[in-house]
Amino acid sequence: MRCLAQRSTVAGAMSRRTAANVTARTRAADGWRALRGGIAVGLVAVLVSVALSACGSSPAMAPGTASVVSAPVRVAHTRLGAIGYRVVGSGPPLVLIMGYAWTMEGWDPRLVHALARHNRVVMFDNSGVGRTQPLSGELTATLTIDAMADQTSALIDTLGLGRPDVLGWSMGGMIAQALAVLHPAQVRRLVLCATYPGTGAVAVPSQAAIRAGSDFPANQVKAYDAFTAAISEYPAAPAASTAAKTAQTGAVSDWWDGTDAAGRKIARISVPTLIADGTDDRLDPVANDHALARLIPRARLVLYPDAGHAFLFQEGAPFASLVESFLTGHPSS
Repeated sequence: MRCLAQRSTVAGAMSRRTAANVTARTRAADGWRALRGGIAVGLVAVLVSVALSACGSSPAMAPGTASVVSAPVRVAHTRLGAIGYRVVGSGPPLVLIMGYAWTMEGWDPRLVHALARHNRVVMFDNSGVGRTQPLSGELTATLTIDAMADQTSALIDTLGLGRPDVLGWSMGGMIAQALAVLHPAQVRRLVLCATYPGTGAVAVPSQAAIRAGSDFPANQVKAYDAFTAAISEYPAAPAASTAAKTAQTGAVSDWWDGTDAAGRKIARISVPTLIADGTDDRLDPVANDHALARLIPRARLVLYPDAGHAFLFQEGAPFASLVESFLTGHPSS
């Protein structure tokens, strides 16, 4: 039953997303606008593929992940609206910020379990997704990365997390950068995964990469299947709405353009920063990782060979070990 509903949801989202692109706010350059629209459709195609793949036979739950997928969804009432979140583990707080169009059920429970061995992991839904209230800009198609960083700050305040470590993936990495710029007292250490600078000099993915639309390299079918099986362990959750995805598309595009105030100031980030990606990331060219490493003082860059945009799920065990060593200040082997 869940699979039938999921198939209907993602297929409907795909068609609605295509229609929404036609009515998106006007951009200065037609070619640039078309590229952005293609990227949005390509990313949604990835989500459709993942969701449908997860509807196959259900293998046994991965060891240790039961505590992750069974963690209740709670709602924090913050100064910027209600935010849906989960908490797993104990120890120093670690906030996970999700990427474009994903719900928090996109976090691989195997990775979350590994991170939660030594951390109190907080994962949540971005503006307008799940039980998280839309920010006012989302209703007028003017949502920004900076605004989502402010909402993340409000969650940190409400939960009393103090100065947590922060890990962001893809669009979540943009939000994490903005959080470190706008609310530096709320970030102890920063982990940026497969993400982009906001200076206006971003290396955009090719149209071929967008059309291919895959977070995993073609030769990593087993890793992809394992990921989709893992995220299927979560209870069913509504997909991000068309309105939320449309707003996020505009926010990402503006960040790429360098129109977010925080994006132009990422060189001011002073906290220890780890930047990581896969060498075969076709949705985020590794040139962006090198650019970030140059911009953020003393940032460390780690690239995983034969891994793509979802390298952190493909290489979950070694990546979790790397993150733990980075957060504790102990050099990894």
